[in-house]
Amino acid sequence: MLDAETLLALFRNLEADNVERTSTATDKSKIGRAICAFANDLADRRQPGVLFIGQKDDGSCAGLDITDEILKNLSAFRSDGNIQPLPQLSVDRKILDGCTVAVVEVQPSDNPPVKFDGRVCIRVGPRRGFATAEEERRLTEKRRWGALPFDQHGASGASIDDLNLLTFREEILPSMVAPEVLEENHRQQDDQMRALRLLTPNGTPTNGAVLLLGKDPRQWLPGAYMQFVRIAGTNLTDPIRDQKEVSGTLASQIRQIEEIISAHIAVALDPTAARSTPSPDYPIVALREFVRNALIHRNYEGTAAPVRLHWYDDRIEILSPGGPYGMVTIETFGQPGATDYRNPMIAEAAKSMGFVHRFGSGIARAREALKTNGNPAPQFIVQPAHILAIVRPKA
Repeated sequence: MLDAETLLALFRNLEADNVERTSTATDKSKIGRAICAFANDLADRRQPGVLFIGQKDDGSCAGLDITDEILKNLSAFRSDGNIQPLPQLSVDRKILDGCTVAVVEVQPSDNPPVKFDGRVCIRVGPRRGFATAEEERRLTEKRRWGALPFDQHGASGASIDDLNLLTFREEILPSMVAPEVLEENHRQQDDQMRALRLLTPNGTPTNGAVLLLGKDPRQWLPGAYMQFVRIAGTNLTDPIRDQKEVSGTLASQIRQIEEIISAHIAVALDPTAARSTPSPDYPIVALREFVRNALIHRNYEGTAAPVRLHWYDDRIEILSPGGPYGMVTIETFGQPGATDYRNPMIAEAAKSMGFVHRFGSGIARAREALKTNGNPAPQFIVQPAHILAIVRPKA
């Protein structure tokens, strides 16, 4: 973080091109675009950008009451998924020259272009707007590839011929890029794919591209599938009632497994009630959240193990390869605000396609659905090499 002396100098300097000011905290669109532009760092200053909230454009104090709620809402830009890839930022309340302001400090992204609501925001000098095709190309070339996560590394040996380009044009591109950008889009397909982190600079499909678009993802990532087993009993050695191996792209796996789950949920009706209400033994919302989390956030590197869903008579177990990641630890797993992303590009695409409602909310949604349906609370067994979610039926 910037020291107090540097912050004060930026607060007073109306000519600084890495500073933006706003007198209100309610214009989320303006704040989001500013954070996005600072993260893109098109000018390649490699220094943080600063947003002062509570200061007018002329440098005078706006007299804004910087409440804890304002600070909380500003911090949400870091993880709500509207800015992709997730920005690295800090939020603090400061008193500068007697003026109380919220300070949002944004670090340049290692993985541009960064988008807010599907559009690439930039700032060059006093100008802030949306990137042209040439500016997007420059941002793509700025990526620091060595620091990127696994899903953005090239899939060794793969080529663009191993991807389903029709799926890219009809599903991935429209979901990840704002409609007005597509209308005026004159970019070549390869440039579009590079901007979305689906190709490396030399044209190799990334691991994320293989998972999202691959004709056969398991050819490159052997563990990229899901195993479903329905067991007639309470032990793994009991007879198997049904089993399926679910393969394909990430979206295909999610859709297939959710159809299978829906078919196995038992729904009872109370004939004595005035109006019969379906009463499932498991709420589909909760199982959907656990399965999607397991597929999106699993570790695909260094393991050929699939995600496993074992459905016993007295419980469902969903095992995801890979333990906690980044800021999430064994102790903080599942707690509100404890979020990080092993596969950020995959998570971004999943949110854009509607498989994720809001980052960090999946477990909370599942817990609420189980409680509402009358099921016990879920149990998590968190280990360095895997995460196991155990869900039990309603009484």
